[in-house]
Amino acid sequence: MRRRTRHTAVVAAAVLLGVGAACAGPSGDGRPAAGQRSGPPAPAPDRPRGFTLVASGDVLPHDSVIRQAGQDATDGTYDFRPMLAGVRSVVASADLAICHMETVYGEDGDYSGYPAFKSPPQIAKGLAATGYDACSTASNHSLDDGAEGIRRTLDALDTAGIRHSGSARTATEASTPARLTSGGAEVAQLAYTYGTNDHPLPEGRPWAVSPLDERRIIADARAARKAGADVVVLSLHWGTEWQTEPDEQQLALAASLTASTTGGRPDVDLILGTHAHVPQPYEKVNGTWVVYGMGDQISGPMFDYSGRWDARGNQGSIGRFTFAPPAAPGQRWRVTKAEFIPQWMDTGTGRVVNLPAALAAEGDRDDYRETLESISASVVSRGAAKDGLTMGR
Repeated sequence: MRRRTRHTAVVAAAVLLGVGAACAGPSGDGRPAAGQRSGPPAPAPDRPRGFTLVASGDVLPHDSVIRQAGQDATDGTYDFRPMLAGVRSVVASADLAICHMETVYGEDGDYSGYPAFKSPPQIAKGLAATGYDACSTASNHSLDDGAEGIRRTLDALDTAGIRHSGSARTATEASTPARLTSGGAEVAQLAYTYGTNDHPLPEGRPWAVSPLDERRIIADARAARKAGADVVVLSLHWGTEWQTEPDEQQLALAASLTASTTGGRPDVDLILGTHAHVPQPYEKVNGTWVVYGMGDQISGPMFDYSGRWDARGNQGSIGRFTFAPPAAPGQRWRVTKAEFIPQWMDTGTGRVVNLPAALAAEGDRDDYRETLESISASVVSRGAAKDGLTMGR
């Protein structure tokens, strides 16, 4: 069992260098009688202790993934827990864990992979069993099955006890970030996407999916802070598919969002990117960690725009960030440790592999080592190791 504060309803190249209640007095009103000494002073309120946050990339169930989950089930439905078991130790041991649910859910066996995804809703149970607390749901596939797809997805996540941000069933929900608490901090997660594959927003529901708009993001981040968020996390579905290097929009938006401040305090504390389907770099921008792209966590065999199979499409990273309480009131919660854990979707076995842990347990397998090195090279390609990023396990 992991020790963690559950959420409330209120959110290798360079790196291979380191893998009671007070007793009532006789008066009966809780006060000591005259001349009687009171007991020991009440304990001071718990001081903020800090927390760890992990985040992972695209959950993208292709047809082969759906078939594997069906084979893994014992009740005739779908079970995604075995698929994710390899990373459960990382996810479940964190205080807070965030996934990216790229697709929407179907119903009554009407499930499909690319190009119009409708995933089995049992995946929400699998994510919860793995230890995820919240998921971003804004992606270019958010409207693959219209408003009903969004409703089914968010209903299933609610049932599984997973918070969500980025798509919505109501206007009120759209304006409310996922809120979580841990270590004495209130964390707000906000999520946005660059587009919806030209699917129009449902009639009368312009708020159904949150767009990647700089002004809106900053306004939402400031509103979350004003509402009590100590830490603001952005999940951004952005970038150019199959491109390791962040594109111009990613670089420009990362710079402007991390430069935005209110009263001298940054409006954003962490940026988590998805969409490119390949591992992209981590980088500290204006003192704030940005993960341009975590790659895919769950996916079938991936083919690029030329139709060629690309092994990078099954590679990803889990980001793990340790936050410490502010040094003084009004200052930000600080990231004191930044790590990444290379992971791989082994499409042959239908399992997500924690590569550093697998190498330690199984010895120097060439496929594991080469994949780990490929992911690591991408992650540190913009100098993150010099800013303290290390590889975890």
